[in-house]
Amino acid sequence: MSFVVGLIIGITIGFALIIGFVRSENGRSKRRSALATMIAALARMTREDSQKLLTKEYYPSWLDWLNAHLTKIWPYVDEAASELIKANVEPILEQYRPIVLSSLTFSKLTLGTVAPQFTGVSVIEEESDGITLELEMKWDGNPSIVLDVKTRLGLGLPVQVKDIAFTGVFRLIFKPLVDEFPCFGAVSFSLRKKKDMDFTLKVIGGDISAIPGVADALESTIHDAVEDSITWPVRKVIPILPGDYSDLELKPMGILEVKLVQAHGLTNKDLIGKSDPFAKLYIRPLRSKMKTSKVLDNDLDPVWNEHFEFVVEDISTQHLTVKIYDDDGIQASELIGCCQVKLSELNPGKVKDVWLKLVKDLEIHRDNKDRGKVHLELLYYPHGVGNGFINPFNSTYSMTSLEKVLEDGSGGENDLSGKADPFVVLIMKKTGSKNKTRVVNENLNPVWNQTFDFVVEDGLHDMLILEIWDHDTFGKDFMGRCILTLTRVILEGEYKDNFQVEGAKSGKLSLNLKWAPQPIFRRS
Repeated sequence: MSFVVGLIIGITIGFALIIGFVRSENGRSKRRSALATMIAALARMTREDSQKLLTKEYYPSWLDWLNAHLTKIWPYVDEAASELIKANVEPILEQYRPIVLSSLTFSKLTLGTVAPQFTGVSVIEEESDGITLELEMKWDGNPSIVLDVKTRLGLGLPVQVKDIAFTGVFRLIFKPLVDEFPCFGAVSFSLRKKKDMDFTLKVIGGDISAIPGVADALESTIHDAVEDSITWPVRKVIPILPGDYSDLELKPMGILEVKLVQAHGLTNKDLIGKSDPFAKLYIRPLRSKMKTSKVLDNDLDPVWNEHFEFVVEDISTQHLTVKIYDDDGIQASELIGCCQVKLSELNPGKVKDVWLKLVKDLEIHRDNKDRGKVHLELLYYPHGVGNGFINPFNSTYSMTSLEKVLEDGSGGENDLSGKADPFVVLIMKKTGSKNKTRVVNENLNPVWNQTFDFVVEDGLHDMLILEIWDHDTFGKDFMGRCILTLTRVILEGEYKDNFQVEGAKSGKLSLNLKWAPQPIFRRS
């Protein structure tokens, strides 16, 4: 009996000790977590943030200390960095060399006597096996950079790059962490964000503007070289300790499929007639990686239905940019509006159908002016995706027929007084094949309940247009339209939805769509 009582007492005391220990550890853990959160928040503060909280006598001078020491060692940094920049950037300049030039090299490159100044440091909390810092830097330098430019006509031009003003954020990644000094195996650096980059080009002993086109071509080439050589997600990996660090290098993560469907209500940029819109799309703003749509003349509601493919290298930070321009022939195209989509908002393997409002500038968050909107279909799939995933944008996917059922529709409201006599014309855009519903007399809520079949030869590039008309004894009046791609019906097989009628004050069409692939017969 005493053994049992002792066992019970022992178990009770043991549980009490465990509970007390757990509560104590939980409390310590919460305090450590709160402290870590506070330290992380402080680490993200810029110099301007901390100056708002602390008076000058309390303000820590560690950034001043860092900048002072950088100024001291700058002559040695200049010597080493100049050779490194020349070796790395010169091949990229040659890659983006304008067609009007036959060669483009450095004849002189030093960074000058003015060191950059760090204006802020933040710690990025990401992986446990590495440390990521972001350094905000400003540089109003006095470098001595001379480009040896040779034109196709054999003319040699020594072009000086001067009056450089640069502001940006550099990212440093110390990874992997190891138990050997200096405690990390390699360091990677990249220009995370380029806030401002200005410079002046001058022909030594002459005026560069005297040679038409060279200044603009060189300026574009320099910007492209910077974007392609060190701008995130591109990164340079510098080994510190011996080892294989190939996993730190930039690698494609997946593919982004983009269908540029249409735009609606674009701002008219022409004094006579309407704008001639086209779109430029890109993830990285490099000429070689940009995609351009066809130009649609005299149209403020263009329908492109064009498909583009992009390589994704960092799904967490990259975004798709779309810019709509008005083509002005031989003159420079005028921007109508632009928009962006964060790739991190996409669900891999799922098509996202979006209408995006166009704005004047991507850096301006508020734009009250209506510049129109653009319709996109987006699909991201990582490399190595499997499990029966079907890419509806793939042109090899079997697309041969479409069954169409139109029922329970409510036509658009006629702008004229009284009731309309609506009917719908169904058109496959690529093939031009048409079908037409019956006329429903004197009804603004017509029910057709009719079925139509279309044979589709290229579902990737075809689309269904439904035009709603008001029948009249002396003709017909246009009431509105719906434009549908075939992506969703191919992916889902069948679905029913209500679609807003464009061009009408109100009204929707209720459609039931069904995809029926035609069987393929082979001779034995």
